[in-house]
Amino acid sequence: MNVEIHIANSSYVSYAQEICDLIYESAQARGTGIAKRSAEYVAEKIEAGKAVIALDGDKLVGFAYIETFSHQRFVANSGLVVHPDYRNQGLAKKIKRKIFDLSRKLYPNAKIFSITTGLAVMKMNTELGFKPVTFSELTDDEEFWKGCQGCRNYDILQRNNYKMCLCTGLLYDPKAQPSAQQASSFAKKVVKPVIKVKKNNKLFKK
Repeated sequence: MNVEIHIANSSYVSYAQEICDLIYESAQARGTGIAKRSAEYVAEKIEAGKAVIALDGDKLVGFAYIETFSHQRFVANSGLVVHPDYRNQGLAKKIKRKIFDLSRKLYPNAKIFSITTGLAVMKMNTELGFKPVTFSELTDDEEFWKGCQGCRNYDILQRNNYKMCLCTGLLYDPKAQPSAQQASSFAKKVVKPVIKVKKNNKLFKK
């Protein structure tokens, strides 16, 4: 395996339909809901540099893209997928890290969120600092929730007035993260143990 993960640009637009097919087939195999996207929509993300694509030579093996909502106050990492032949090798985690880092670079002040039914995605997000939240803490942008119309569970979302579904909401808030200085200070902090030494029948602390 010689997989490379690239930040997308116009030279990768030809993969748009194949990406859509891979996302759909993956969802069908898992039996989970999926918000469908058109090849034109995916192509727009690729051309705008708001996606990452994993290739083994010329073969498509993975993908993920960025969406923005509420005047760029919220960012969603969407469409994470890995080709069946390349799963269980840590590739999804690498793609997730790449799209997360790209999101932080393009929108450093935005809250990054995800909704998913996948345990693996929840674990990856948690490792990056995401916290589980209710849907009320996510964007109220109608365009995001319209994207769920292609999901098989959309009727559940509607019945719950867009407040609850089978997906779990996960949120990364940059303002809630410790600064680099705080993290470094915490890592360097050493607590000295108290050692008691018995001397001439008396206890002394060192």
